[in-house]
Amino acid sequence: MRRLLLVLLLMLGTAMVPVAPATATAANAFDHRHAAWDALLAKHVRVLDGGNASQVRYTGMQVDRALLAAYLASLSAVTEADYASWSRSLRLAFLINAYNAFTVELVLGKYPDLKSIKDLGSVFQSPWKKTFFTLLGEQRSLDDVEHGLVRAPGAFDDPRIHVALVCASVGCPMLRNEAFTGERLDAQLDDAMRRFFADRSRNRFDSANGKLQVSKIFDWYGKDFAQGHAGFDSLAATFARYAEQLADTPGARARVRSGDYRLEFLDYDWRLNDAP
Repeated sequence: MRRLLLVLLLMLGTAMVPVAPATATAANAFDHRHAAWDALLAKHVRVLDGGNASQVRYTGMQVDRALLAAYLASLSAVTEADYASWSRSLRLAFLINAYNAFTVELVLGKYPDLKSIKDLGSVFQSPWKKTFFTLLGEQRSLDDVEHGLVRAPGAFDDPRIHVALVCASVGCPMLRNEAFTGERLDAQLDDAMRRFFADRSRNRFDSANGKLQVSKIFDWYGKDFAQGHAGFDSLAATFARYAEQLADTPGARARVRSGDYRLEFLDYDWRLNDAP
């Protein structure tokens, strides 16, 4: 009888122990430092042009593809409920890293037999519309992540994402040699904007002919920089904000700030951002 009472008391005590929700456990398990991706970037991204451009050692990424696969699996394991419980910065860092990492995986699927990510598409489907991975419980394409999640109205409303999402091309903003993280996200996005505007191969003010020559990105997504989000209310104001990076002399910077230029969008270089 005494033994039976002891068993009942133990069972009652166990039942009274609070159990954390499964979603909280899963959310805590995800590495918001993105350490695995961070290590791959540090190892295989080659920074150029004084830190304003980069190339990817896809050969090295291919050697470490199992490590990349493990990181991608950790992204795919995150549920929509987990994701919804995170802060805005954690969610945006997650999506940016996912886009960039799955882009590398897409390239590796046919590397080294391609000269451009566009080689992975066809007449009927662009490479960005290929459904080839799972994220937040659904089969996704890169376009789903960029346009359906990151650029969805009211989701983040931050035009700086256009210098963070990298499409594996020379014309793209640089792929950073570190992962984006929630706690540093704002500073990383600001830094990415400065570096992109300081890259003379993509953005520059030509004093001789009064032309402000900028990336085609600002043609494609100009509206994102004109809606007042994150302090950006027009393309002209955006260029004025980064006049220091766009122009080399005080006089030229003054012209950029005042809007005294003819705007020209540069051709986009779709060659693979591969490091020899």
